Amino acid sequence: MSEGKTQDPDLEAIYHFKQYLRIPSVHPDVDYDDCVVFLKSRAADLGLPISVFEVAPRKPVVVISWFGSQPQLPSLLLNSHMDVVPVFPEKWSHAPFSADTDSKGNIYARGSQDMKCVGIQYLEAVGRLMKANQKMKRSVHVSFVPDEEIGGQTGMKIFVESEDFRKLNVGCALDEGIASPDESFHFFYGERSLWHVFIHCMGTPGHGSLLHDDTAGEKIAIVIEKFMARRAEEKKKLKDNPNLTVGDVTTINLTTLEGGVQTNVVPPELSVGFDCRLSVDTDHKEFENWINELCKLAGPGVIADIDVRCAAGPVESLDYTNPWWCCISDTTRNMGLKLKCNIFPAATDSRYIREVGIPAFGFSPMNHTPVLLHDHDEYLNEKVFLRGINIYCKLLPALANL
Repeated sequence: MSEGKTQDPDLEAIYHFKQYLRIPSVHPDVDYDDCVVFLKSRAADLGLPISVFEVAPRKPVVVISWFGSQPQLPSLLLNSHMDVVPVFPEKWSHAPFSADTDSKGNIYARGSQDMKCVGIQYLEAVGRLMKANQKMKRSVHVSFVPDEEIGGQTGMKIFVESEDFRKLNVGCALDEGIASPDESFHFFYGERSLWHVFIHCMGTPGHGSLLHDDTAGEKIAIVIEKFMARRAEEKKKLKDNPNLTVGDVTTINLTTLEGGVQTNVVPPELSVGFDCRLSVDTDHKEFENWINELCKLAGPGVIADIDVRCAAGPVESLDYTNPWWCCISDTTRNMGLKLKCNIFPAATDSRYIREVGIPAFGFSPMNHTPVLLHDHDEYLNEKVFLRGINIYCKLLPALANL
C-alpha cells in the first residue's frame, strides 16, 4: 500500500500508524513530547477532547475521550503505552524507526507489535464508528501512558491512584496482549507476580592457591543449584502438560552474577540475581520461606534481598458472573474468532488497573504473526493491522453499549 494522506480509510490508518512508529519514544530517558503532539493532532482530526496529565515530571498520560449518551455509566478504558524498548540498529535489516514496508506488506519498526499498533487501532476504530454515526451509551477513554516498559511505576501505577483517573469512572479496561503465530488470538485475564531476588554470599577471602573454608563461591554454588532445581521442576510441569502455557507456571531465570576482582583472589562476597515470575497459584509466603531456608542451608553470611516483590494480583472470572467477559466472548465468537485464554507470562499495566478493582483484559488482535516484541526486526503486517481495526469496530460498540 502506498503511504500518505488519502481518502481511503485503510491507507489513512497505515499512514497514522507509520507516523506514530517514527517517533523514537525509546528508553532510556524517553522524551514523550512528540508523542503528545502527534496525539493532539489525531484528537483534533477526530474532533474529540484530549487531556494531558503529568503524573510525574516529564511523564505525561494522554487521554482522548469519546463521551457516551449515558456518561454516568462506568466507562470503557482502552489503554496502550507510548514507550518502546531499546534497539540495536546493527541487528535490524530496516532502520528501527523508519516504518519501512517490504514486498509482503510487513511494517518494520520498534513498537509495531509492542504496542503502538493497538493505540492506533483504538483511534482508527473510534473514528470509523463516529463516521458511521454509531452511538455509545458508555463513554470510551483512549489512554496513552508512559514508562510501561520499565515497570509503570512512573506511569499507570501513579495514574490509577489519582483523582484524574477516578473521574474517568472506568468500569472495564482493555490493554495489551501478544501476537499469535496461528489462527487463534491470545486473550489474557490475569498476570503472574514479578519478584527480583538477589542473594548475597559473604565468605572467607584469600589467595586463589589455597582451600579456605566457608568461601563465597561454595555458598553461591548451593544457592544456584537450588534455584535451578526448582526451575527444572517448573519446566517439567510445562513439558508434561500440553494444556499449560508459560503463564501457568513459575519461571526462574538467573540474570546477574557479580563479584570478584581477579582470578587469583578468593572474593569476600559474590552475588546472584534471579528474575522470578510467580504463577497465580503459588503461595507467596511459601516461596519466601523457601528462599530463606535456602540461605540458611548455604551457610552463614548468605542474605536474601527481594528487590521487587509484586503481590498476588486478581484474576478475572471467565464465566457468566462477569458480564464484560460474556460480552467479549459472545462478540468474538460471532465474528468467528478463536480466543486462547491465558495468564499473561510477563507484566503489563493491567495489573495496576486490576489492583484498584477494575476488570482488565489483555488483547492485541494480531494472529498469523510471529512474536517479535523486544526482538530485532520487529514488524507487523499491514493486513493484520487493518483486520485489528475491524475487530475493534465490532468489539467496542458491544462493550460500550453493555
